[in-house]
Amino acid sequence: MYKLLAIAGGSTLMYAVWSVMMAILPGFELAAVPPGDGVSQLTLLQQHGRDVYVSEGCAYCHTQQVRPLPVDQIFGRPSAPGDFAYQTPELLGSERTGPDLTNVGARQASDVWQYIHLYDPRAVVPQSVMPSFRALFKVVDQVPAGEQAVPVPKAYAPAHGVVIPTAKAKALVAYLLSLKQPPLPKGQSTGMAAPAPAAPPAPKGSTPAAATVASFDAANGSKLFASTCAACHGAQGAGVPGVFPPLAGNPVVNDKDPSEHVRVVLHGLHGRAINGTTYAAQMPSFAAQLSDAQIADIIDHERTSWGNHAPTVTAKQVAAIRAKGEQP
Repeated sequence: MYKLLAIAGGSTLMYAVWSVMMAILPGFELAAVPPGDGVSQLTLLQQHGRDVYVSEGCAYCHTQQVRPLPVDQIFGRPSAPGDFAYQTPELLGSERTGPDLTNVGARQASDVWQYIHLYDPRAVVPQSVMPSFRALFKVVDQVPAGEQAVPVPKAYAPAHGVVIPTAKAKALVAYLLSLKQPPLPKGQSTGMAAPAPAAPPAPKGSTPAAATVASFDAANGSKLFASTCAACHGAQGAGVPGVFPPLAGNPVVNDKDPSEHVRVVLHGLHGRAINGTTYAAQMPSFAAQLSDAQIADIIDHERTSWGNHAPTVTAKQVAAIRAKGEQP
């Protein structure tokens, strides 16, 4: 009897010690961390969305922690303690069946994209293994006053009626769009090694096509496009019919004058017809998120891919257009 009590008491004591070390003490330590610059409390709607995020089990497949490793660069800068001042450790996650969501509000800033992705992930990411969350939506015959239909692509839309988000879907999307990394204070290191220098200019006497490819960092442009643009415009630049415009064959992308292309990436776009089609989703601004060099690399990737053959741009050209500000 005494042996059983000793075993039970010892087990309970060890459980208590480990609980304090692994849960309680880290919680106190996290609570003492001051918020980083630009880190703010969630709104009531975003807090509700966080509850939906938890209840739907999103943290089982998605992390919210960017490690200081090259493989994580696609998700944003490495996480800093102040980023989590208003969060709790359980949402940091431990599995990445899907991508990290630390900076998803900046990477996929379109609420339209987020709604379509929740309704049926394959509609925007054909290779996705994420389950559909159609229970967060309603199919109605007519859009109620004050509501906006989700422009689900025809191949994934219901046979009859239109799709509208429920209150849970709206809250969840509000929470996802709130997940944005503020820039680190000037001079604070990200913990990442400096990127490799861009390839040198093409040698004199090379062909025009070779000069176009060699005049920018093609590898970086491809990587940045994959992490920043492909979710909406597709890996092959085909877009999503009626929702996100294609970049392959796009007249702005192929224009010899790159000014409009640069302005769209810098300042965003909404409501303008492209080849006679007006698209539902808004193109967000990337002026704050990307440097002049990064924008030049992305644009040059778009202007030299999928059959596009347009002159490339330089970071200096992007800087000059940025300095002019958004055009009225």
